[in-house]
Amino acid sequence: MSTMDDLKEAFAGESQANRKYLAFAKKADEEGYPQVAKLFRAAADAETVHAHAHLRVMGGIGSTAENLEAAIGGETEEFKSMYPGMIERAKAEGNSAAEMSFANANAVEEIHAGLYQKALDNLGKNEETDIYVCQVCGNTVEGEAPDKCPICGAPKKMFKKID
Repeated sequence: MSTMDDLKEAFAGESQANRKYLAFAKKADEEGYPQVAKLFRAAADAETVHAHAHLRVMGGIGSTAENLEAAIGGETEEFKSMYPGMIERAKAEGNSAAEMSFANANAVEEIHAGLYQKALDNLGKNEETDIYVCQVCGNTVEGEAPDKCPICGAPKKMFKKID
């Protein structure tokens, strides 16, 4: 194992901890524990600091154009290679919840790759538009949120405007 391997493992662990702690915070808020939720959000923020530091040390942050190219590559790998196998395994095992989770993510990763390509193609033109994310499946749309999510069928009210 090398230091670079350690950095990659630490980056993955810190990134996962961030997402998990934000989910824990949401649950604590729902259950009426605002101080615990605040603690989980604080720890999640600290994990982000750690993850960003590891990523910087790995040389994983380039110019915006390079970052868009990296994002296109990562999203494309996910929807072409990673998720299709996961969908098939979940289907074979009869795990419909996992199958749906993977299928939703797969559809959205392709959308992300397209949005990143569009951003790369228009880099420097300073065009701004609203972006909305479906809070059920993650569908990401520019302009206006649709009345009904084309991926999961959620109503317009489930789309969150991103600042």
